[in-house]
Amino acid sequence: MKKVILSSALFFLMYSKADACAWYDPDYDYFNLFTQTIIKDKSYVPFLHTMSNRFYGHEHYEIPNENIESWQKYFANSLSYLETQILVEKMPMKDVNAFKNGNAANSILQKLGTYKKHQEGIDYLIEAKYLEPFMRINYVESPDSWYRTSEEGSKNATQLDYEKTVAALTSLYKAAKNPEIKLRYGYQLVRFNHYTRNYASSRDTFKEFVEPLKLKSAPYYMALDQLAGAQRGLKMTDDANWNFFQVFMKSKSQKESAFISMQLSDSASFDNLLKRAQTPEEKNMAYFLLGYEDFSNPIPMMEKMYDIDPNSEILKVLAARSINELERNYLPVYLTDYDQKSDDPISVNEVAPEVKTSQKVEISFWQKIKNFFGNLFGTTKSSTPDKKSDQSEQDLLSNPNRIPFYSKNDNLWGKDPSSDYLNDFEKLTSKIKEKSTDEFWQIADAYLSFLKKDFKKSSETLTQIKTTNPEYLAQIDRMKMLNDITSQPNITAEYENYLMKTYPMIFADITKDDHSKIYGEDEPSTQEFLRDILANRYFIQGEEGKSFLMSNRLSDLQYNPNSKLVKSVHDFYKKTNKTDFEEKIIAKNIDDVGNIDAFFNVIYGDREMRLANFEQAKKHYDQAKGFTGIPRFEYTWNENETTEMKARKYGDSYNGFNHISSLIFGHNVFESFESEESQSMKAENVSDFPFIKNDMNKLELAEALVQLKKIGMGNDEKAAKANQLIGNLLYNTSILGYYREVFVMDVDNANSPKFHFYNTEEPTFKYYYKNFTQTSSIEPDNFNLAIDYYKKALASSKDQEQKARILFQMASAEQGKYYQYEAKNSFDLKYDDPDYDRKQTEYNNALTQTKNQKYRTYFAELKKNYSQTQTSKSLQGSCSYYDYFMKKQ
Repeated sequence: MKKVILSSALFFLMYSKADACAWYDPDYDYFNLFTQTIIKDKSYVPFLHTMSNRFYGHEHYEIPNENIESWQKYFANSLSYLETQILVEKMPMKDVNAFKNGNAANSILQKLGTYKKHQEGIDYLIEAKYLEPFMRINYVESPDSWYRTSEEGSKNATQLDYEKTVAALTSLYKAAKNPEIKLRYGYQLVRFNHYTRNYASSRDTFKEFVEPLKLKSAPYYMALDQLAGAQRGLKMTDDANWNFFQVFMKSKSQKESAFISMQLSDSASFDNLLKRAQTPEEKNMAYFLLGYEDFSNPIPMMEKMYDIDPNSEILKVLAARSINELERNYLPVYLTDYDQKSDDPISVNEVAPEVKTSQKVEISFWQKIKNFFGNLFGTTKSSTPDKKSDQSEQDLLSNPNRIPFYSKNDNLWGKDPSSDYLNDFEKLTSKIKEKSTDEFWQIADAYLSFLKKDFKKSSETLTQIKTTNPEYLAQIDRMKMLNDITSQPNITAEYENYLMKTYPMIFADITKDDHSKIYGEDEPSTQEFLRDILANRYFIQGEEGKSFLMSNRLSDLQYNPNSKLVKSVHDFYKKTNKTDFEEKIIAKNIDDVGNIDAFFNVIYGDREMRLANFEQAKKHYDQAKGFTGIPRFEYTWNENETTEMKARKYGDSYNGFNHISSLIFGHNVFESFESEESQSMKAENVSDFPFIKNDMNKLELAEALVQLKKIGMGNDEKAAKANQLIGNLLYNTSILGYYREVFVMDVDNANSPKFHFYNTEEPTFKYYYKNFTQTSSIEPDNFNLAIDYYKKALASSKDQEQKARILFQMASAEQGKYYQYEAKNSFDLKYDDPDYDRKQTEYNNALTQTKNQKYRTYFAELKKNYSQTQTSKSLQGSCSYYDYFMKKQ
């Protein structure tokens, strides 16, 4: 058993959608609001739209095998489909032989009655089961092969005696009286010759043994598939394609294999197919394949198919695929819904006029997919939405037709990247629904109106549909609900009550409330879509706490302790007159954080500590004495690949409130976050301050700082020391300090997204807080706070050694200011830039110049006035950069 302790955010990130991961499934990037599989002919399910596999999965639909259905009919339907499948595909040959000899113990065979009743069929099954293990083409390795050979010991057709096998099958063919059984022996002959690479004999056998029977039942198309394979071996590509095409068109269970076998990689292949197509059915199917394979625009092919047969089932397949692609574009599951703003007053142009910072534009995942594969529908518009002017919140709330799916200012989609296609496709569906008797087209038309946010038209279309198809009815009900909820510009208490009464089953499990569930285990659902819609509406309405809790747990606040958001969530928690919806749906995500009020007050107190507002921090910490620890979990992976999750127990270690060492007032002598604090940190002399305990909680720490602040108002050495200790604490709890985790709701100083300078700007969410835990960050440190206290200490101190130490600490804080500057002024230089070396050198030189001119103030003073102190000399031995600075001219 291997035990690993992870933060719940890290665990979430490990199992969330990430396109860099090998197991990433792009079909988890849309909600599947329009169920493609409502098409009636389930044999076409594999050809619905998917980006995960070559074909759409069969998780919910097992395509009936016409060969099994044919055997069912042969046995006069005395066996069920499943029983027939077991008999034909899985039952051992010895059981069938026993039945032939009158010793049937198998319950399925007993249902057939006597052997003589089905003698020819039973004899064939015995022969077929004998041949089946050998029915593989013999592997012939190329001299240039680099891939693995066939498995050692595997059987293939060449291991059978060719002459004897052909003779036996021919004899059995001639002896059979039932044409269906005779046809099956013909199929075995064609297949055997194909798999032994006797391609010409396979072709001739088909003509001699299969064609004369003039039967077009399941075994015929099985034999035709083998003939096409033999023709491929004879380089008769057009004939092979045509016969695979016939199998694709007529067979239900062989469509996938026939499609793969067809070589339709160029326009000439399709042209040849169209030339040979004579019947409307053949032409329709050829156009389907063109529309399916053509990655530019399927509408022209759909128009031709409509002209042939507006009720065509395969026309619906292309429509379902197109709707699915539109949904992926319009309704992505994950949005990059935040900006990172920079308020640094220093422009990069002040560093180097030639160097410009790059504008980093985040795009949603579907846009990345579109950029990579090209626009599926051939539009030439940019995949990055154009910006529209902001609209007032009141305008949004007063005009339902302007309400976006997820947006505060309706600029998420901009000019819809597929808008031209959507309009053209809507024209086609509107035309087809007028002629087709299938309600599918009315449903499709209503869904396109929904995507265009014309909820009124969509609802009117749905109301007019009359159908008894249960799958259609389910889709209609879902879409009526989607129109109802998505069209609401404002979610009031009255509407919340309406939701609970009208859609009780939908809202019973709309929020995540199971810590142990791995996010991403289940495909995105209608419930998730509605959760996002409501979260967006609350966000627009300014109810940020409710918006947050629609997508996150209370404990998730620890990863982005945004003060305004925390206050809004806290206010919702304290709300006494919650609606039934708020109580049962939203409040479900107020998960176990121990003492809830203490949890909030620790966040408030931490914020005040980082701002050096020690008195305010003390007030909050006084209300946080019941804090039980930052919520973290232990995930245990067992040998059987199950996951066990337990709440972390802190014991005597730091838990977010208790067990803070007095070394937090010290200074580091060995810069290593991984080392024990006794190695990295050295204590200051705090004998004048007995209120500083060796082990403190945050309340005691705040009380100590309040007293130090008062003492620091004096002008003596004790005041200098007090201010130095405060400066040390502020620096030590910054992003550079050994105790950087103490005031940012973290449990240790291990590397994490919080502790990176490029990630210090607080994210500004634009639509909702769904991706909240994916951007773990903290507000940037104000290093000037520490520097100001150091300045007070420097002004009061008379001791040269102490002054040297203070100046070094000030220089360290100033270094933090430089790191912040550098992170905000990154240089986006392409590796293929012909002047890469020159530009990179100029950029680095400009940064070095700025660093030396603006961010080395205290190093320079230390070198100028205190280089002879013992402290300075000691620092040269422990700090390589300071040593370099002191020695350079």
